[in-house]
This record gives sequence, C-alpha cells and structure tokens, in this order.
Amino acid sequence: MQVIETVREMQEFRRRVTGRVAMVATLGGMHAGHEAHLVKAMEVADVTIGSLFLNPTQFAPEEDLAKYPGNRQQDLAIFERHGTKAVFAPSVAEMYPPWDSFRVDPGRIATILEGAYRPGHFVGVATVVTKLFNAIRPDVATFGEKDAQQLRIIEKLNLELRFGIDIVRIPTVREPDGLAISTRNQYLNDAQRAAAPVLYRSLTAGRELWESGERDAGAIRLAVQEVLRTQSLAQPDYVSVADSLTLEELSGDVQGGALLSLAARVGSARLIDNIRLVD
Repeated sequence: MQVIETVREMQEFRRRVTGRVAMVATLGGMHAGHEAHLVKAMEVADVTIGSLFLNPTQFAPEEDLAKYPGNRQQDLAIFERHGTKAVFAPSVAEMYPPWDSFRVDPGRIATILEGAYRPGHFVGVATVVTKLFNAIRPDVATFGEKDAQQLRIIEKLNLELRFGIDIVRIPTVREPDGLAISTRNQYLNDAQRAAAPVLYRSLTAGRELWESGERDAGAIRLAVQEVLRTQSLAQPDYVSVADSLTLEELSGDVQGGALLSLAARVGSARLIDNIRLVD
C-alpha cells in the first residue's frame, strides 16, 4: 500500500490506476464503521484509495480538533488490512496553502439541524470533499448514513458540481446495545457509555409510533423526547422530523421517507444519530 502526501503525487498515481476506483474518506480514528466502508468499496470497485486527513476547517474553535482521537499507524494498518491500494494523507499546508481562500458553500441545507449548532461546519466539509474528489478522481465514493446531513450535502455537491461520482450509502454500524459507532464514543466514561444507547432507544420509540400508524410530526418528536428525558446524562440539542431531501423541518402529517434525527451531549461527547421513516 502506498501512502501519498501531495496532491500532485496523488493525481499522478491516479492516472496510472486502471479499473473502477472507490474513495473512502476518513478523519482518522478508524473503527468498525470505517471498516464497513472499506468492505463495500472492495465490492463495488476494482481499486480502493483511502484518505486520512483531519480537516481543520470543519471544526469550530471550541470543538475537539486538538484532541480528536486518531493513530496514524493504526489507521494505515486498517486500510492495508482491507486491501487499500493507496492512502492520500496530506498535511494541512498541502490542502490549505497560504494563498488558498476558496470555499464551497452548500447554501441553506448547511445552516439547519447540525449546521445551526455548528456554524461553518458543512462549508468545511463541502470544501474538503471537493478537494479530495479533485485529487483522487474516484468513480465511486462511500459515505455513511450515520452522518445523514453530511451525506445529503455531499450527494447535492456531487450532483450540482457534476462530478459524476457514484455515491454509495453505508448503513450505520451499531454496537450490540444500539449505540451508533463513532470515533467520539472514546470520550465517554463508563457511566456515560451506559447512558448513551438512550439515543437509539429514543429514535426507535419514534419509529415504533410511526409503524403503529402515527403520522403527525409533533407526536413523533414528542415520543422521542419523552424517552430521552429518562436519561439525565443525555442533554439533547434537538430532535428533528425532516424532509429526507431538503432536511427542512416537517409539521402535520408526514409522508414516508422522512428523516428522524437527534443530537445530544453525553458528558464531553456530542453524539448524533438518525433513522429513516419509510412506508
């Protein structure tokens, strides 16, 4: 497996690669969720190219950039174990040289839900994904359903900037108790880890209400909130029932395809999760 650190070398490497290329983009701190991406990449493409880049522009000053969990050697070993051909692992200066000022703004969809709590986050995401697409030139790229808003923004970016990449959705990978696997779960102490599955239980309560025939968005939100309130260690930022394409909040009767999502703080960890309400 080759580790590549400059855009020029990455583009030169890509020109020599034949067959269908899949990109798996990571911040580092890799876990079983990332491995699900790598397994799928091998199924849908001939060659996998990973990226390993802790992107500073998607972190606000008060967020956890400085302590974000990651181990370069362990992460590279996971890539190699899954047959990755190359990993693009640039420096911050390589991705954002001093003269760089261009940013990709996805518009309103980047300012609601997570965007309201993390201003500028999705501008950073859209910008770095655009840079990765241009460096790696994949035929297919995997992105996870756990980060539903990010996934939807990248799908729009791919469509509207006409990259022509096949975006493959990777279902959320969960622990046996339902907690969505996340790098930030490492911040949880034992008591917080025991409390954290309330997020998925809350979403499940909303889905069960939906499956029983309830279609009122307010009633579904309330069902989720009631379960969340049973766990004092989980402090919610929001509970949302939104249109699955625009992510605009819904009211009244909900049609199938809506996104039920939430964010909550458990100790120092800010956790997100979601499920889709489908007919």
